[in-house]
Amino acid sequence: MANLKQIEDATSTAGTRRAAKAETLAKRQLLVTAALPYANGPIHLGHLVEYIQTDIWVRFQKLRGHRCLFVCADDTHGTAIMLRAAKEGRSEIELIAETQQEHERDFAGFGIAFDHYGSTNSDENYELCKQFWASLRAAGLIVEREVSQLFDATAGTFLADRFVKGTCPRCKSPDQYGDNCDKCGATYSPADLIDPVSVHSGATPEVRSAPHLFVELEQLHAFLAEWTQSGEHLQTEVANYLKGHFLGEPLRDWDISRPAPYFGFEIPDSPGNYWYVWFDAPIGYIASTWQWCKQHGEDLNDWWKNPETEIHHFIGKDITYFHTLFWPGMLKTAGFTLPTKVHIHGFLNVAGEKMSKSKGTFIKAETYLQHLDPAFLRYYFASKLGPRLDDLDLNMDEFVNKINADLVGKVVNLASRSAKFAARTGLAEKYPDDGGLFKQAAAAGEDIAAAYEHCDYAKAMRLIMELADRANPYVENAQPWVLAKDPARTGELQAICTAALNLFRQLVVYLAPVLPRLAEQCGELLGEKIEHWSQSQEPLLGKSVNAFEHMLARVKKEDVDAMIEDSKEKEACSTSTPEVVGSGAVSGASDPWKDSAEPLQAEPLAETCSIDDFVKVDLRVARVLSAEHVPEARKLLKLTLSLGGDVQKTVFAGIKAAYEPEALVGRLVVCVANLAPRQMKFGLSEGMVTACGPGGAEVYLLSPDSGAKPGQRVH
Repeated sequence: MANLKQIEDATSTAGTRRAAKAETLAKRQLLVTAALPYANGPIHLGHLVEYIQTDIWVRFQKLRGHRCLFVCADDTHGTAIMLRAAKEGRSEIELIAETQQEHERDFAGFGIAFDHYGSTNSDENYELCKQFWASLRAAGLIVEREVSQLFDATAGTFLADRFVKGTCPRCKSPDQYGDNCDKCGATYSPADLIDPVSVHSGATPEVRSAPHLFVELEQLHAFLAEWTQSGEHLQTEVANYLKGHFLGEPLRDWDISRPAPYFGFEIPDSPGNYWYVWFDAPIGYIASTWQWCKQHGEDLNDWWKNPETEIHHFIGKDITYFHTLFWPGMLKTAGFTLPTKVHIHGFLNVAGEKMSKSKGTFIKAETYLQHLDPAFLRYYFASKLGPRLDDLDLNMDEFVNKINADLVGKVVNLASRSAKFAARTGLAEKYPDDGGLFKQAAAAGEDIAAAYEHCDYAKAMRLIMELADRANPYVENAQPWVLAKDPARTGELQAICTAALNLFRQLVVYLAPVLPRLAEQCGELLGEKIEHWSQSQEPLLGKSVNAFEHMLARVKKEDVDAMIEDSKEKEACSTSTPEVVGSGAVSGASDPWKDSAEPLQAEPLAETCSIDDFVKVDLRVARVLSAEHVPEARKLLKLTLSLGGDVQKTVFAGIKAAYEPEALVGRLVVCVANLAPRQMKFGLSEGMVTACGPGGAEVYLLSPDSGAKPGQRVH
């Protein structure tokens, strides 16, 4: 096997090598996973946030010349699958086979290119589960004890955590699932719920006892604290969240088994008990890799027991706990390579609200593909995705305007206005004087690459569109459609078209991870496939140009409206995935960070003010550098804010009941920057942070969207 730290891409030119100083020329080996979608429902736009995000990252890595393997699988076990199959009068095997076929169809429709897509209900997964189990047993981490669990006598089954709802035993919030409260973040047993109700039948469950097997996760506390807080593997806010909510106290034992009846793998040394879906599902990442290795004659250890292989997991924030505590603990104990990075993203809202079937905003992948080009959603999500956990909002008017302005009006416009003339003239042998446009765009390549690498796709899209904004006036001013009318100016026409098409090609290389189909179309037009990032650094010259074919049509509002209408359902049926390793990525899923869904009390508006009054308030984006308790104060936290550069302010904020200091560090907030300083007995407060809510624990800080920078003014 070649030395992965030394191989230089043989196709790189000297110019590419100079441009690539910011990134080592070593060829990396990366294993990338996306969370496993549950085999109990269709793929929808909320899911696609993650799969598109991951696919973009994988395509970028391959475009840079790295060896990158992208694996996934259907998550197929659990009570939900068993009950649905029984209800539909067929076997679980038939159900999961049909669902997987539908999932793979939808993923392919959106250009999501897995290297291997498997199933957790596989021989490989069972063999690996036995390996992990033996390691946990040998390490003395497994204990058995009787558990009083809720049982639905009507459905004839014990109730998994997510199949019970009731009132939170800590904060008394109603309608909470049986594993954790999305209001206060508390974790508990379903039996602890107040007034529990079965999600299946609506019946009041009864308490029954059964033996359960547990992993004593607390034995791994020191390792998990070190791994999560190293600053290498998790986003800062995730590390702070784990520190503040879990690692500050003993870790709860992890209930790893479920009694029969249960669809899954029976535990070999505990007949009648089955591994809980959250045990075998993440092992499915390795099983899917193993299946790929068998097909390609490779060794699984080169991918999962090789310190030179980078392992990157992409997940939604609702499944943070499992991937940052349970999973690393399992990998460590079983001797597998730990993740290099767990990339965690936020939820998807539509028009600022939770996805709704009645409003037609709960949109299935299949329905979207019947009406709109998948490239549109890939680009829109990319323009919204940053490196943090901010939720995304799909605004349909913005969607239409952004696609039409950026992709059609800026990018494809360069080709459509020049290609038909270049088909007659061909590309010049020497690159013409374009005022430095190609050279500037080539120099921007490393900043764009760095943005992709750090999952800041929103920044990458902004940088690319800035290049498009410079290129289009060049073509507009040169007017090739006018030059084409004068045979004496054919040389000028060729020069202009050569520059225009090379600027287009350069943009398409940068956009190729997001828009793979457009990259294919560019290759068909210019007779050269888009295969490597280095193609953005050198112009294409002396080549013929093929006839221009239609690339992207403008989005029509009526098509969007038709998609929404087709997504409406008279009766909302649940497609939640209670036992699922795959993230739904939909606002409203169980998550300690989730927005409250309770109706707001109407508050009278303040008296009207003039624009002159309003502009006196200087609102600025600020980043929280540090946050600490004020011992003498019941309500205050002391925040140190960066407003960009060397500008810092100290603010005392009345948010102590709502936020732990550690969870605020690194967060972007909105600061009233020109408020007169106020001397308090605790110190000088130099501003305010903006928030909403009635007060106490019901306070919510306002945060700008991803891409905002400290010091930027809020208009």
